[in-house]
Amino acid sequence: MRHARLGVTLALAAATLFGCQRGESPPTGAGAAFKVALLTPGPVSDAGWNALAYEGLLLIRDRLGAEVAQVQTTTPAQFEEGFRDFARRGYQLVFGHGFEFQDAAAAVAPDFPKTVFITTSGNTVRPNVAPLRFMLEEATYLEGMLAAGVSKTGKAGVVGGIQIPSVTSTVQAFIAGTKVLNPDFSVATAYVGNWDDVGAAKAAALALIQQGSDVLFHNADAAGLGVFQAAQEQHVLAFGANKNQNEVAPDVVLASAVIDIPKAFLGVAEQVKNGTFVARIEKMGMRDGVVSLVYNPRLADRVPAALRQRVDATQHQIIAGTLTVPAAEF
Repeated sequence: MRHARLGVTLALAAATLFGCQRGESPPTGAGAAFKVALLTPGPVSDAGWNALAYEGLLLIRDRLGAEVAQVQTTTPAQFEEGFRDFARRGYQLVFGHGFEFQDAAAAVAPDFPKTVFITTSGNTVRPNVAPLRFMLEEATYLEGMLAAGVSKTGKAGVVGGIQIPSVTSTVQAFIAGTKVLNPDFSVATAYVGNWDDVGAAKAAALALIQQGSDVLFHNADAAGLGVFQAAQEQHVLAFGANKNQNEVAPDVVLASAVIDIPKAFLGVAEQVKNGTFVARIEKMGMRDGVVSLVYNPRLADRVPAALRQRVDATQHQIIAGTLTVPAAEF
């Protein structure tokens, strides 16, 4: 979930959008602008996790007439300084896009009670701090079922970015899904230790293919593009994560586990703007229309009809609330 390395001071000066200037006073009066900012741990060009957050920010701008800004931050110190900078300048809502932002949000929040800090994952709640917990596991579980159903070797490979709970939980759900179809199915996992090293992710994927994996799953943000490259070169199937990535590599991506982050962001922003926001852990999944499994129509013939029916039936159970997908609490 998540990188070009820019110092936060330079990045804030360069990446802040729509006329925001450092040091401006908080807005006052009925006509004051609604201001919303976003901190991402990686580039918004990643065709995945960060791109979705940026789309959400632009949706808030367009639907609510908000003044918005975005900056990339990569270390805990930068997370905290980014939060403080935007809060000092009167931003009423600041998103920290990932599990890793929650400690910084909790540290900054008491000093800026009029700013709401939202992290996209985690369990830290304060009067003006709350997490959005996207139940992506519901879709990666279904991808696991598909992987076991289409694999000819009985092995799948997983490439993750940084080994944090929000990522490992999606991997665990993927593995659990494979076991539904084949209790003996094997899943090998590798983490590259960052979110942006495409070459490292490709090398890890190639190693997993060499070990017999003929299906690949990733949750590695921009680095995940390397997984698709490996899949294309070695003619194996892959799955997308976070954003609909079917068109990123349409000849190998069988389906994508998708989060409608823009929808979730807009909902929170409306609450903050209207003064109805209440801090709590907000879990969003398939039942809320925020998480989905999106098949790649170009590869529809690679999924046997009986397998598709079984996966679809399982999805209906998840939506109905009669099946709870394995997921870690964090």
